[in-house]
Amino acid sequence: MSSEKTRVQHGFPPVFDGNSRVLVLGSMPSPRSRELGFYYMHPQNRFWKMLSAALDEPFPADIESRKSMCLARGVALWDVLAECTISGASDSSISDPVPNRLDEIFRAADIRAVFTTGKKACALYQRFFPAGMPAVCLPSTSPANRTITEAAMLAEYRKIAQELAR
Repeated sequence: MSSEKTRVQHGFPPVFDGNSRVLVLGSMPSPRSRELGFYYMHPQNRFWKMLSAALDEPFPADIESRKSMCLARGVALWDVLAECTISGASDSSISDPVPNRLDEIFRAADIRAVFTTGKKACALYQRFFPAGMPAVCLPSTSPANRTITEAAMLAEYRKIAQELAR
């Protein structure tokens, strides 16, 4: 992985519709996700494994099934940032961040809870949206996060399903 910092833009739209009830926010798409035009696309990222297991859904193998699962279950996806300067996929290297316009989702859907994937996404959300809905900070599903077992991570991601069941 290069340590060179690059200015990047998000590059693809959020996933949501009028039936979305929870909003899951990452920080910024990884280089692999930007290349493929969708969320959490690094093959070792555990997001889709965690979300599908938390929702008791089959693992969605492709982009269309991932979108369909989210929309069918009321999950909106986006990232806190619209652009930033970053080195590779390293959230700790993010500088000069510019937030996305999250109000687009809040106007279109009855979002009842916000979840962030990882400490950086949580910190960025709190920084840019201090008056917004409080966020539940979930553990990062990045392959770089090896501080939590998959069982413990899944228990945290089940909070999404619990919120949707209310």
